[in-house]
Amino acid sequence: MATIAGTVRTTDAKLLRFALRLDAMGTGANGAVYLVVAAIFGEMFGLPAVFLYPIGAFLVAFAAAVFFLASRPTVSRAAVGVVMAVNIAWVAASAELLIAGWFPLTGLGTALVIAQAVVVAGFTGLQFAGLRKAA
Repeated sequence: MATIAGTVRTTDAKLLRFALRLDAMGTGANGAVYLVVAAIFGEMFGLPAVFLYPIGAFLVAFAAAVFFLASRPTVSRAAVGVVMAVNIAWVAASAELLIAGWFPLTGLGTALVIAQAVVVAGFTGLQFAGLRKAA
């Protein structure tokens, strides 16, 4: 289970690759939904569509990058660290959104923000476990 220049070999990274792919699929689906039904979500959740469109575009692009990372013959530890940092920033921004009251969230909107933060934290935990296992 050796590492080579900050990378993880394919045979050592099953959990890590699983965590990255799971993150990519969930993030990409979430971003696509934001892009397709932002106006409906805006009303249901109290989030303005003008906010959801760029977030959706970012999520789709981020998901593509994470999926690409997971598909490489070797996985860069630094790149996984960046993915984990972005995920942690998402969780922190979710908490800030709730605490600061940036938007007039509905009850469903509050539940959505909390659920997404919990799921993203779970992705990050799996990625961390995958990095440790591959060490």
